[in-house]
Amino acid sequence: MNFRINKLRFYEALTIAARAISSNSPVPALSGIKVEVSQDSIILTGSDATLSIQVTLNNANDESLGLQVIEPGSVVIDSRYLLDIVKKIDSSDIHIEIIDGTLTHFMGQKAEFRINGYRPSEYPSIEFSEPAVRFSLSPDMLNSMMAAVSFSISNKDTRPVLTGVNMQARNGSLICTGTDSFRLSRKIFQIDCPEFSVTVPARTVNEAKSIFQDQEKMSVSLSEKKIQFRSPKIIMQSTLLEGSYPDTERLIPSAFNDTLVINRSLLQAAMDRSSFIKTDNMTIIRLQISSAEDITISSKSQEIGEYNEDLSAVSYEGIPIDISFSGSYLLDAVKSLSTENVVIHFTENMKPFIITNEGDDQSVLQLILPIRTYN
Repeated sequence: MNFRINKLRFYEALTIAARAISSNSPVPALSGIKVEVSQDSIILTGSDATLSIQVTLNNANDESLGLQVIEPGSVVIDSRYLLDIVKKIDSSDIHIEIIDGTLTHFMGQKAEFRINGYRPSEYPSIEFSEPAVRFSLSPDMLNSMMAAVSFSISNKDTRPVLTGVNMQARNGSLICTGTDSFRLSRKIFQIDCPEFSVTVPARTVNEAKSIFQDQEKMSVSLSEKKIQFRSPKIIMQSTLLEGSYPDTERLIPSAFNDTLVINRSLLQAAMDRSSFIKTDNMTIIRLQISSAEDITISSKSQEIGEYNEDLSAVSYEGIPIDISFSGSYLLDAVKSLSTENVVIHFTENMKPFIITNEGDDQSVLQLILPIRTYN
């Protein structure tokens, strides 16, 4: 293996591949990036065996790459050393050559490094073939999906399937859901794709959101075992979470008794003011509504004290309500919405309630379970 390449472009590609690498991989070779050089391209691969990223570099796709292949070959270099060397080498181009087995020579203008790598045969075989189910999903859609659902995803491994985003396609809609069993967030896109239902690790979607944000074209393909995000230069694939995702549709009320329309900024500020009044590390808010002009929120803690505030709303239709819930959950939900006013639908004091954008057809929906208190 012997080639020259633009340092900046090479470093940018390496940082993308390195996003898949775990800092404590049980397989030594997986701490490295696999560099495969052919006559006209370089393929960089990083993986932790669950998430894998492959970046392809060639002059046809990037005129500034300046790739000159002198001799094809491959090697695996520890990602920490490889990134550090390429970043700090003292030239705009870098010359890389295998000089003995896996001993790799990095040359800049005056600086040189010789680093021991791993044999490519020690690197696990990763199958990047494209699954049969394919559809288009823009980077903007990924961003809006995670903005709407990420905070509701569980961060506990007791139920692994809840640590991901459930993506379900049916009737021309892509329904993306996150839940930790205490709250639920849902984002719906109108999209043309075959029907499926999979649960994607939250880390995978977050990485895809970051990696593909500057890509003009992106597609998604999936099977029963894996999901792939693709652009002309990058393939990112991940295994899917196993297990049955909860039937969240039955949790969402189909009819409502009471509807509150309130200014989003006003409600967000009130939730923020109450956030330090905590019991057992939770801010429990009591919301009492008699009319649009008679709304009280309160919170109390034996250790800290109490908080009370009177609010007014744009409108309220329904009977008086007295409900308690997590203030941080409502704050997260309100932050994810975008209209000047938000709509909160209630059924009963101990039944879940939902929050949506005003005038929205529930393409973004936040659901919160109430908390039983003894006031």
